[in-house]
Amino acid sequence: MDRRTVITGLAVTPLAVATAEPAFAQSVSVSSRKGATLVIGHRGASGYRPEHTLASYELAARMGADFIEPDVVTTRDGVLVCRHEPEIGGTTDVADRPEFAARRKTKKLDGVDVTGWWAEDFTVRELKTLYAAERLPAVRQENTLYHRRLRVPTLDEVFQLRAELSRKLGRRIGIYPETKHPTYFRKLGLALEKPLLGLVRKYGLNHADAPIFVQSFETANLQQLRKLGLRAPAVQLLSATGAPYDLVAAGDPRTYADLITPSGLAGIARYAQGLGPDKNLVIPRTASNALGEPTALVGNAHKAGLLVHPYTFRAENTFLPKDYRVGTNENDYGRAIDEQIAYLEAGVDGVFTDQPDIGVFARSERAAA
Repeated sequence: MDRRTVITGLAVTPLAVATAEPAFAQSVSVSSRKGATLVIGHRGASGYRPEHTLASYELAARMGADFIEPDVVTTRDGVLVCRHEPEIGGTTDVADRPEFAARRKTKKLDGVDVTGWWAEDFTVRELKTLYAAERLPAVRQENTLYHRRLRVPTLDEVFQLRAELSRKLGRRIGIYPETKHPTYFRKLGLALEKPLLGLVRKYGLNHADAPIFVQSFETANLQQLRKLGLRAPAVQLLSATGAPYDLVAAGDPRTYADLITPSGLAGIARYAQGLGPDKNLVIPRTASNALGEPTALVGNAHKAGLLVHPYTFRAENTFLPKDYRVGTNENDYGRAIDEQIAYLEAGVDGVFTDQPDIGVFARSERAAA
């Protein structure tokens, strides 16, 4: 099956960055952000390029994404870098680098033993010698073509790229950083909040109408950012199961299910402007793995003044509901456009998608209907 893989080479040059910030607004106006549903390039255009690389982020923007989404971890020397998890063995070539063989360790990540190589055991200089690797090589074989060709970017580089792409493309590209495992990093003495807020300020994005959302699966992390002075919009991520790890670590019995009750949503609205729920919380699967009927989440979230940006929309059959698959090959594309339209009809305000061009097309088709 043909897939779009075109990308032009954009040189990222040093930018003059704005430092002035508008006065703080106590709350971000959700109504001011209403309009066309946002297309969020999940880890860039990770369906076409290895995730969390400058090439992936650039391609997402060139395909029409409104926002690019970097996951944020930190190095030993406190530099924020873009990787899916603190463990980097599955997303870089570090396992093939004999000079780093001794750094393979087993650590407890959010209560679970994980073995591999860890971002916090590398300086940024060392980490920049590594190349990105495709995390799902059996599913996205085309992405393996870029093995040992794309470096691991710092978050600063992605902020630069966002500004440069906005200028080059003549439209405002947003950035949607996710703090990964903030409780874990805080316990290591490598808290993510201050360095992230520093970059938000450096690039002039610390205000209510800035093209940025700061997101996290944890709750205390977002509240701490508010206390430190974050004025930009924030989004509470929601898993379909389990509980935020900061609540688990604090002995708080609340789960994600508690957070999506009307009272839970009211609590989120005190520090965030949106939700990033697992898409199954918006439209669950049936017992036969078909797409079911929408829940009350979107309506309840809107009543609480919260935007809703579900994740993750992917084109391959293996990720689609049974009734949206085409053929028997798990890695072939199914009816991904139709699936996204179903969610747009359910009233969501944005979609996280690995194939931003599909998200843009679905939005256009829905608008024209």
